[in-house]
Amino acid sequence: MLDVRSYLSIVLDPVRLAIVGASVTAPVDPDQIAEQLGIRPREALEAIGKLKASGLLTADGMLDHLVLRDIAANLPQMAPADASVTAGDLWSAEESQVLSRFFSGDRLIEIPGSHAKRRIVLERLAMEFEPGLRYQEPEVNFTLQMWHPDYAALRRYLVDEGFMDRADGAYWRTGGRYAPGEMD
Repeated sequence: MLDVRSYLSIVLDPVRLAIVGASVTAPVDPDQIAEQLGIRPREALEAIGKLKASGLLTADGMLDHLVLRDIAANLPQMAPADASVTAGDLWSAEESQVLSRFFSGDRLIEIPGSHAKRRIVLERLAMEFEPGLRYQEPEVNFTLQMWHPDYAALRRYLVDEGFMDRADGAYWRTGGRYAPGEMD
């Protein structure tokens, strides 16, 4: 079976990559490939031979889609969202699914582009700030950096969406749901 590293070393050659692309829709013809790429026919034959030997091309010169599926299945997978991200009965099944999509472990892997999904993520991040406490900007930055490198965007979104407010360099939580006992 072809592993990811071997696959990359094979297809990162420009000639072989062009051949793989051409083999998606039709069997590759060495003479036609040589003409299209401006290379010697012998070079095209050698590249096709390497692709066939690797299993990427079938004997008739077509891309073997099953080999690509096997490679994709063996790619490293992101860790699922940490249980602490979706913990408690605060989140609906749909909200938990959104959080699970955008968190890996205890890190936010992507700031959602969708407003509705971004609000769910921001509401979760707002829970990192204790109600009634004022935080200086460096403290807010530090906390948000623990979740995602673009802490400035997250800080701005939290304020824009009404989860936090700011004045005179201080921030405080103004919205979102609260964990049980958080407001006691």
